[in-house]
Amino acid sequence: MVYKENKKLSVVSVNTSTKKGVVKSPVEFIDLYSSGVRGDAHASTAGIRQVSMLAKESIDRFSKESAKQFRYGDFAENITTEGFELYMTHPLDRFICGDVVLEVTQIGKKCHGGFCAIFREVGNCVMPKEGIFARVLNPGIIKPGDALVYQQKVYFTMVITLSDRASQGIYEDKSGPAIEQKLEQYFKQNYMKYCIKSSIIADNPYQLKELLLLAKQENVDFIFTTGGTGIGPRDITPEVIKPLLDKEIPGIMDNIRFKYGQDKPNALISRSIAGVMGNSLVFALPGSVRAVNEYITEIEGSLKHMAYMLHGLDTH
Repeated sequence: MVYKENKKLSVVSVNTSTKKGVVKSPVEFIDLYSSGVRGDAHASTAGIRQVSMLAKESIDRFSKESAKQFRYGDFAENITTEGFELYMTHPLDRFICGDVVLEVTQIGKKCHGGFCAIFREVGNCVMPKEGIFARVLNPGIIKPGDALVYQQKVYFTMVITLSDRASQGIYEDKSGPAIEQKLEQYFKQNYMKYCIKSSIIADNPYQLKELLLLAKQENVDFIFTTGGTGIGPRDITPEVIKPLLDKEIPGIMDNIRFKYGQDKPNALISRSIAGVMGNSLVFALPGSVRAVNEYITEIEGSLKHMAYMLHGLDTH
């Protein structure tokens, strides 16, 4: 499910506690700062679960199923909302309330069962499945009656085709569109909002470097290049990309070369690379449609996890 941009929901209660693992009590307002909710037991500078949130819709449904009435804060949520199901959001989505900006970091959590005071007092808990957690990106005050604006994370993607002949219009670029098609399918299947921009350039190291630095400056999430990974005199893609990387991710491309090289020895000649450049994940793929489909299929298995890791989220 993908919610529309700027969808709003209401804050129906804000709640705090001075101890972990217990129900929280409604308060007039919460003061959000860099570590979470000021005065709340769960505030943590290093943590990604600084603020807990739960939808009234989840509480009402759980109340009906268990034939019990629950108060706001009974499930240890800091913010109780009304408007849509919070657990349908995704990590890196955001909620904005005036100057306050919260970024979703986790959906659900591990249930501690009988070791949790909430579970012992209430008899069950909806938080592990339908509660979400967020970190504070911009501080401020939130109180009942405030409106939260939901913004879904947009994954900005750049696709660059390197080909002397395609850039001159001698033949049609097919590998770039193949990357776009595969990524569009992936984003839609994972309910991810996306924006893809593509370019065709000659096998020119200066043009490639200029595009990569622009993408880094604009915090593009994913950069895919196709072409220039062979051993020919005009194959320059790895030489341009490698010095710009902050971290290389060799395992991805090594695995792909090994997997497909068993049946197609020519696949082992590819010098494809992957890595991190600023806040961007960079993947340099070969220039054939078949290779593009093979590489993207393998990369998709860990693409979202890599994006979360790059933003400091551990989604194991």
